[in-house]
Amino acid sequence: MSEDLAIVQSLDFFTPIVDDPFTFGQITAANAFSDLYAMGARPITALNIVGFPVDDMDNSVLRDILRGGLSKITESGAVLAGGHSIKDDELKYGLSVTGVIHPDKIISNGGTKPGDVLVLTKPLGTGIIATALKRKLITPEELDTMVKSMVRLNKYAADVVANYKVHAMTDVTGYGLVGHLLEMLDSSFMDAKIFVDQLPALPGAFKYAEQNVVPGGLKGNREYYKPRIAVGAGVTELEELLVVDPQTSGGLLISIPANKAEAFVEDLHANGVEEARIIGEISNSSAEPRISLQK
Repeated sequence: MSEDLAIVQSLDFFTPIVDDPFTFGQITAANAFSDLYAMGARPITALNIVGFPVDDMDNSVLRDILRGGLSKITESGAVLAGGHSIKDDELKYGLSVTGVIHPDKIISNGGTKPGDVLVLTKPLGTGIIATALKRKLITPEELDTMVKSMVRLNKYAADVVANYKVHAMTDVTGYGLVGHLLEMLDSSFMDAKIFVDQLPALPGAFKYAEQNVVPGGLKGNREYYKPRIAVGAGVTELEELLVVDPQTSGGLLISIPANKAEAFVEDLHANGVEEARIIGEISNSSAEPRISLQK
């Protein structure tokens, strides 16, 4: 827009993944804002996107969804500026979001460098746990932990990132950890290692994966990315499944110089991003980037 102002825009919407309307609204809004936070932008406005089965569902459900979304819009510091709704056979909700940033401070998903370490700010496994929820298998504790992770804005991690020189950043959503890391690697022509023992996982994720309670998107991700993943000795199939699990409102994946990483993670923990941890490293330049899973 000018020498010192750029606009970042994104949108996202989907069908319910939890039963409670208010919580669904919170999750969807948090997910929509993640693309802005992944570029270092500050949200300023949001527009509601609604598809609603008016003949089959009480309007109170929509009211609760919109209240949930508004709670996260307000928490982000943005303003709800309106929106659009249509009559639809299937319930859908999401946001179109706009943020601002100084052009010199935009963080892209490219730019990783050899020797960088990879930091992940939220646990993995939302796709698996949400599938277990649909099959009415999960415990109240497992549901509560998943919801707390998904409704948490990536704002707090992004606020810490603003104080560091990071080389690249993205958010982990539908393509899983591996898919979004490969986007970073393809933009930088780098290989990476993931240390599977250091991956944070939601309670129940491995249990349900072992029972083959996994979403279709996980299977699609695994098949698509398999040629670009080298599986090291001792890595289990369950760990392979976790890295391709499609996430909803997942964490930020950050490539940062190794000499800054420990202080960065401690800073994240001190600012409420308690699950953040170092999960891998950028290994070397590569014309055909690959990911190595290692113990």
